Amino acid sequence: MLNVSIDKFGERITRRIANHTSRRSFLARFGTALVAAPMLPLLPVARANAQNASAKAEAPSEFALHAQTKDDKLCTYWRYCAMSGDPCACSGGGVHTCPAGALPSPTAWIGTCHNPDDKKSYLIAYHDCCGKHSAEPGEDCECNATDRALPIYRPQADPDITWCFGQPSFTYHCSVAMLVGLAT
Repeated sequence: MLNVSIDKFGERITRRIANHTSRRSFLARFGTALVAAPMLPLLPVARANAQNASAKAEAPSEFALHAQTKDDKLCTYWRYCAMSGDPCACSGGGVHTCPAGALPSPTAWIGTCHNPDDKKSYLIAYHDCCGKHSAEPGEDCECNATDRALPIYRPQADPDITWCFGQPSFTYHCSVAMLVGLAT
């Protein structure tokens, strides 16, 4: 019984529309709607929402509030904002160089870190240095910064994976933070 009334109602509306409009006017209105739809984001309401979203995205993170540029052996060094591991600066290497006997992985995870000195954000590639057994680096050198880390469904941004793929040895030693360029 319900199906019959819904069918009659639908038929009545369809017939009324068909009696009062032509195919040309329907196509003209449909075409106008297709052309006008992409213009909706240009309305002031959409721009105001986008501006609020960008302001929230630019808010400094907890790591960025305490970042420093002087001592690369501390986990608060500005390039270590997305590092999970031991900085090579603590074990005979540098910020962007592996220590002797360790090789950088050909794969990396990435992060965007804010330099407090020049107030700019940079894209940083983190490579694990592999093939050498690590000594205990000390408490200050065990970094686990997850500033803006993404879940595992984006593996290129996940620091918890050992990135020694493509090396003869999967033995992790330390991690380097190579500056790729200015983040836009």
